Parts: sequence; C-alpha cells; structure tokens
Amino acid sequence: MLSAPSPSISFEFFPPKDDAGEAVLWDAIRRLESLRPDFVSVTYGAGGTSQDRTVRVTERIARETTLTPLAHLTCVGASVAALRQVVGLYAASGVRNVLALRGDPPGNVGGAWVAHPEGLDHAEDLVRLVRGLGEFTVGVAAFPDVHPESGGFEDDVEVLVRKADAGASFAITQMVFDADTYLRLRDAVAARRDLPITPGLMPVTNFKQVARMSQLMGTPLPEAVLRRLEAVSQDPLATREVGVQIAIELAERMLAEGAPGLHFITMNRSTATLEVYQSLNLQPGSPSGRAGLVERSEV
Repeated sequence: MLSAPSPSISFEFFPPKDDAGEAVLWDAIRRLESLRPDFVSVTYGAGGTSQDRTVRVTERIARETTLTPLAHLTCVGASVAALRQVVGLYAASGVRNVLALRGDPPGNVGGAWVAHPEGLDHAEDLVRLVRGLGEFTVGVAAFPDVHPESGGFEDDVEVLVRKADAGASFAITQMVFDADTYLRLRDAVAARRDLPITPGLMPVTNFKQVARMSQLMGTPLPEAVLRRLEAVSQDPLATREVGVQIAIELAERMLAEGAPGLHFITMNRSTATLEVYQSLNLQPGSPSGRAGLVERSEV
C-alpha cells in the first residue's frame, strides 16, 4: 500500500519519438535513478499510440537499471488476446506492476469511446484481467477534476471504488493544479474504500505545452495558477521559475495534508523535477518499495 512514514516518490516518462528523444529520455532516467524512487512509469502516447515503444522502454528499464518499472496498459484498440500478450511480455521482462487504464479514444482524445469488438470497455475490467494472469500489483488512474465523460464527482468516486473492488491497490491522479480537488477526491474515496491515491505533479516549464495538455486531459488550470503563468508566458526562464514554485507549493500542501506520495510527470526532463524534489527535502527511497509494488524480478 502507498502508506509509510515517508512519502512515496515516483517519476513518469513518455516514450521517445526518435533517437534524439531517446537520448534525452535516458539522460533523465539515469539522473533521476540516483534518487531511488519507489517506481517509474512510461506512458502510452495520446489516444493509445506508441504501445510498442512503451513496452520496449519499460522492458529496458527493468533490464538495465535498478529502478522498479510500473507498466502502462490500456484497452485502446486491443483485443483481450492482445492484452494478454502484452502482459506476458511485461512478465517475461520481470515487470510485475501494471497501471491499468481504459485509455483515450484513438485519433481524437475528446471523441466518443468505442471498445475493440473483442476487447474491454472499462478500466475495472482490465484490472480483473491483469490480476487473473498472475502475481501483479495493479494501479489505476484517478481524476480530481472530474473525468470528461463522467456524470460528475460522485460518479468518479464510484468508479474508483469499483476499480478497487476489482483488485486495484492504488491510484495515481492526472496532473494536479488545485490541491483542494485532490483532497476532496481522496477523502471521498477513503470514506468508502482503502485505496491510496497519489497526486500527479508536473513542474511547468512550457506554458503552451501545459495548456494543451490541460485541454486534452480535461484538467482545467485554476484561475490563480493561470494568472501566474500567463503573467510570465513570454519569458521562458520566468515561466520555468514560476512553474517550479507552483509545483513546490502544491507538493508541500498535499504532503502536509497526508498525501501518500508524489508522482512527478517529468516530460522526460530531469532538472525541474530535481529542483522540486530538493526543495521539499525529501530523502531518497529504497528499492524495497514503500509503495507496496512488487520489486524487480530477475528473468
């Protein structure tokens, strides 16, 4: 479980698009490896793209580093047979921790969701599938600012409870820019189920980039945050400074309020994440996994 005397720290990366991007990614991985995070994850691209690269990078992390990888897996465009195959590839590489996601509609993140005719329709179904394939620890996504397709806050709480009932042992949120929305969701779920929810935190270094991500994810930037970033949007260095400070403030508040940890969305860059980490006076973790994830297994 994500509960311990010290907070769980984890890092999220994106699969590179080319060789240059892969070099940047691995530089970030190696720099952040020294902090001994509880785990690291590699996402799929928008709309479920880049699955092959995600699997490859995750496998390489398992083979070539001391890090514990959390493998992303989505239902997008995949039959149950294909999902079983991907889980098998992960397991063969010693990966025993999976983040089970329904995923966004391919080609149009804001479009209507259509399941593969031989696939799964909900993340809770994917949780059950993975848990039935072996000794896996399974995490899921949480949406403090309400999922774009949900009927509202209470629906989101109910969905998280069902995911926990299906076998999920923790959740990670979309990027958080309003600590109150995170705390509201965490407390509502805690009243019904023991499901640790770790907030996703992204130090902003590029205003246009975060604005686009916010739109795609359906995660609105709070007015107070928007004003601070817009005021320096023409100055890259000032944007970075303000973005890092906002992340520090959010992290301090959420940790003070009992968040089980922080999941840093790195955008494959290490410097801003390191600055936030160091400002919080966090101590390096341990490969034993305060987060309750299965340690890397030798294959």
